Amino acid sequence: MQTNFTPAQLADPDVAESEKILRKCVHCGFCTATCPTYVTLGNELDSPRGRIYLIKDMLENGRPADAEVVTHIDRCLSCLACVTTCPSGVDYMHLVDHARAHIEKTYKRPFMNRLTRDLLAAVLPYPGRFRLALHLARLGRPFAGLMRGAALKPFAAMLALAPRRLPAASDLSKPGTYRSEAERRGRVAILSGCAQPVLDPGINAAAIRLLTRLGIEVVAPEGEVCCGSLVHHMGGAEQALQSARANVDVWTREIETQGLDAIIVTASGCGTTIKDYGHMLRLDPAYAVKAARVSALAKDITEYLATLELPAHMPRGITVAYHSACSMQHGQRITLAPKSLLKAAGFTVRDPAEGHLCCGSAGTYNILQPEISATLKARKVRNIEATKADIIATGNIGCITQIATGTAIPILHTVELLDWAYGGAMPEKLTGLPLG
Repeated sequence: MQTNFTPAQLADPDVAESEKILRKCVHCGFCTATCPTYVTLGNELDSPRGRIYLIKDMLENGRPADAEVVTHIDRCLSCLACVTTCPSGVDYMHLVDHARAHIEKTYKRPFMNRLTRDLLAAVLPYPGRFRLALHLARLGRPFAGLMRGAALKPFAAMLALAPRRLPAASDLSKPGTYRSEAERRGRVAILSGCAQPVLDPGINAAAIRLLTRLGIEVVAPEGEVCCGSLVHHMGGAEQALQSARANVDVWTREIETQGLDAIIVTASGCGTTIKDYGHMLRLDPAYAVKAARVSALAKDITEYLATLELPAHMPRGITVAYHSACSMQHGQRITLAPKSLLKAAGFTVRDPAEGHLCCGSAGTYNILQPEISATLKARKVRNIEATKADIIATGNIGCITQIATGTAIPILHTVELLDWAYGGAMPEKLTGLPLG
């Protein structure tokens, strides 16, 4: 793609990076075939190629974002299926990140849209506030029908997604060091997260139980905060960088005192962002090297477990439909490890059709774009249910929350099934089901 940026524009490192990304695009259109919004809406401007044209025009002309650009960029899920498909290596992730930050700096959103986004940024990254908000959602649920007008649709979506019962906090959610039960084979940190410990604290608890049984010491360091992913994808670049710096400081302390073999992440959306800390903080002289080291140590729980020796199991007679979260398969390019681990643990694993397409969760997308999200969820659930599986497994809390509202099939994190297979208790969600 030809570009016409001025030397003055290219003096901005973000613009210079975006210019290099734009020049790689050859207009082939392969990305349109795997883009969930293009497949759903059929609008070229809701495809990666169309968005690239909009972003190029906006940045090249140095103009503020307008309503058309914002509409189509906001509809992007950041699922990164286009990155997997692109034969030219276009780094769409960082291009759209730059576009979102430019939008937030130059475009004044309508009042209700600003209010919704500010509320999400002020609540979701903070577990205490998030838990309180979910309790308040119970009071608001009877009024959900009154919120289906355009301006209040996101609030209706929030109420629909809010669980009717919150699980009790796990003792394993607290900061601390969890000693290995067998001879120590390694030491890792684990990301506590923000939404996940409220919605499903059993995920990290299962990971800690399994790792410690396998001889891995696990530390949940004091001072961890949200990874920054939620606000990052809403264009809140500075808030995301503040979170990244805080976490880099926490993990660097652990690395430099007792050492870490890995930083374990059990939410693939968070993992994609943490693995990008090195890029996000590349221009910060105080953090560039530390952030790159943290990113290099970040591992999805299944990615790390695949490096350990685990005993093979006999078949259990249980069929698992594996839903590969977009942040797992496209963001981190982890495709084989989760399924291989489940098979080795004795489960029969089935791949749903159209596994490359997003379920519609995508961080806050199912709140901010509820209609498109609902269409994608329905499509995903149809494909999953067609496998006739007993259980659904995935590696991201957003996908778990989204898909669970559309099917009666129990959906769990992959590590919960692995913990059960290797000596842990049966997950509560499976209690009463005719399973082995």
